[in-house]
Amino acid sequence: MGQIRAVCSGYYGKGNGGDEALLASLLQMLPADVTPVVLSGNPAQTRERYGVAAVDRMNARLVFAALRQSDVFIWGGGSLIQDVTSALSPVYYAGLMGLAQRLGLKTIAWAQGVGPLKRPLTRQMAKRAFAGCNVVSVRDRASAGLLLDWDIPCCMAPDPVWALDSSPVPGLWDLPAPRVAVTLRSHPQLTPARLQILTRALIDFQKATQTCILLIPFQASQDLAIAEFIQPQLAGSSHILRLEDPKQLKGVFRGVEMAIGMRLHSLIMAAAEECRCFALSYDPKVTQLMAELEMPGWELSQIPEDATLISKRWIEEYANGDPLSQGQIQSLVDRALIHQEVLRDAFQHF
Repeated sequence: MGQIRAVCSGYYGKGNGGDEALLASLLQMLPADVTPVVLSGNPAQTRERYGVAAVDRMNARLVFAALRQSDVFIWGGGSLIQDVTSALSPVYYAGLMGLAQRLGLKTIAWAQGVGPLKRPLTRQMAKRAFAGCNVVSVRDRASAGLLLDWDIPCCMAPDPVWALDSSPVPGLWDLPAPRVAVTLRSHPQLTPARLQILTRALIDFQKATQTCILLIPFQASQDLAIAEFIQPQLAGSSHILRLEDPKQLKGVFRGVEMAIGMRLHSLIMAAAEECRCFALSYDPKVTQLMAELEMPGWELSQIPEDATLISKRWIEEYANGDPLSQGQIQSLVDRALIHQEVLRDAFQHF
């Protein structure tokens, strides 16, 4: 069997730690005889970081050439097919999938989080694109339910980042302990008033627990300003950790006792590394994770207006909460590897 070329499409090379973790997971799980070509917002960075071929995701000529020279097209995980963040997202990704199908490539929708899709046009485009796929895997029950409503067969397994290898973070163990990680992101529901309440709660929490607060921007363009707003107000030890390597981003949670987070993949990474977790949900995908893992937290729109109530809840979780057991984590990792089996089965027919 010769080398198989696979074009991998996702929100890659855009500085989002969660999407980079999905790409790293995909590359980790691809069969050895597959040569990936990644569509990236920063091809040079993607080539350097992962040692793979990469082309500009917005350069139509280069994307078309990559498709023409390849055998397989992979939608590589995450919330690509939703129209809440932008109506353009499903148009772009479904358009690429449709082009790949018309060019005769085998098409795989891999580890997808589908929806919300509120516009009839984007729902129709998504349904047509998924229906034309050779293989579909999803990462949650809501996505599976939507595809079931469309009579599209799929395989469901936990997010592949559960099974991503983690790497140690240089210097982490030199920082004061115990440590608590905080991952907040820009969002309309995180109003200036709510951010101030959460900051006040973090100040009180740190005073009570004497913890070192690690502020971790998963996407600098959306998260860094929030971290820089919070840090000067913390009286105790605190650090802003900017990590580019997704394996190190997961590895940082080995060295913290608890994670307070908005971002889905920050909570998955933390839970996978045996951290206590407290979620602040801004999106149905985070709410679903909270329900599936019985993870404590609040909908961001419903957090208490009294910072003292928030800090008390965090202190209680820090003192008495339980991380996932090793058995629970291993079960999630094993089931996440179903996404790897999906890829192996799909490529066996070449």
